[in-house]
Amino acid sequence: MLTDDQRHDAMGCAGNPIIRTPNMDWLARNGIRFENAFVTTPICAASRASIFTGLYERRHGYTFTKAPINKEYCDNSYPVLLRKAGYRTGFVGKFGIRVPEGVEEEWFDYFQPTAYPYFKDIDGEETHLTDINMDRAIDFIRKTDPEQPFCLSLSTWAPHADDGEKQQYFWPAACDDLYRDVEIPPPTLGEPSFFDSLPEFVKKSMNRERWFWRFDTPEKYQEMVKGYYRMISGVDMALGRLLEELKLLDRHEDTIIILMSDNGYFLGERGFAGKWTMHDLSIRVPLIIYDPGLPRARRGMIDSGFVLNIDMAPTILDLAGLSVPQGIQGRSIVPFLKGSVVGWRKEIFTEHLWDLPEIPQTEAVRTEQWKYIRYPQHPEFEELYDLLNDPVEKNNLVFDKRYSEIRGKLSKNCDQIIQKVS
Repeated sequence: MLTDDQRHDAMGCAGNPIIRTPNMDWLARNGIRFENAFVTTPICAASRASIFTGLYERRHGYTFTKAPINKEYCDNSYPVLLRKAGYRTGFVGKFGIRVPEGVEEEWFDYFQPTAYPYFKDIDGEETHLTDINMDRAIDFIRKTDPEQPFCLSLSTWAPHADDGEKQQYFWPAACDDLYRDVEIPPPTLGEPSFFDSLPEFVKKSMNRERWFWRFDTPEKYQEMVKGYYRMISGVDMALGRLLEELKLLDRHEDTIIILMSDNGYFLGERGFAGKWTMHDLSIRVPLIIYDPGLPRARRGMIDSGFVLNIDMAPTILDLAGLSVPQGIQGRSIVPFLKGSVVGWRKEIFTEHLWDLPEIPQTEAVRTEQWKYIRYPQHPEFEELYDLLNDPVEKNNLVFDKRYSEIRGKLSKNCDQIIQKVS
């Protein structure tokens, strides 16, 4: 289950004291939540391609305006391999990628992509897109032979804003009263003085343009963040329906649920709206794996290992008992479920390669303590943060000579990783 634009802390179980997500919280209490889950590229097109293929954007080459994903990579994706192994495969919701002609039919027995607007007339009743997607997901499961294994990729549009509409955020009617009397705290680093300190090419980015759409007055900020939270609560309500349906069909004890988002999201922090940058609020996402077969002692655990969206394809294949093809760049995180992790990654590489002036291309390396960010088209500006002492990434240390050795090491690491993953 892949949400769209859900930031890592937009769940009750992640420590958010305002948002109500009882079903996501239930998954976390009975599964494993990964508090250091990241996407390798924080934009829906490239991230979704990475989730299906297990490859970095630099390898699969797909993002907006690009040619369809290479057929070779499609042939090693988890849907086609599961289907060849006898699984009934389905897709519902936001597809968000381009593939060669006929690939959808090779990947899925049941393919139901959807699109805006958020409200549609279904049999004479105004229905929210989140509920439409869940209706189709449940339809897929009901029509699957109880003796046949299945893999459903359910991709919600929520909580993505409808960018072409003034209201931006649209939620199911059941969420109308949520957060009505709540005061949303102001965003971290949302002060004009912080934004004014940024370089011009950042100030003119799409992150700032969309800030004016959503957060440029205190009243609009309150309205928009509450709308965003309501959309996530709507997804959570739909998840509750799915959990109930699995019980009714007696499939709740043999169905693994993976909940993730395609990228993070700024809610006014840094004077931004959107994602696309290499800061944690943009690349860090929710990730919960609920496995009914998980040992009781491991249920409810919070793991701090670095896991990535490119790990999802090999993880799904591993859970199904299938071999992971050579060339897949992610790694199965099943050892985390078993408590037998050995030799896991200590740093991650993230990137954004869409050649669009409004979204500067970026590359970054992140360790537990350090993050180094650079902009290939703007080599005059780099960023370096000590995350242990500055988790909100406020103090850029790149110009402090005391940290020049660290900056040089991380820049070299970035070069080496790029050479390896290209």
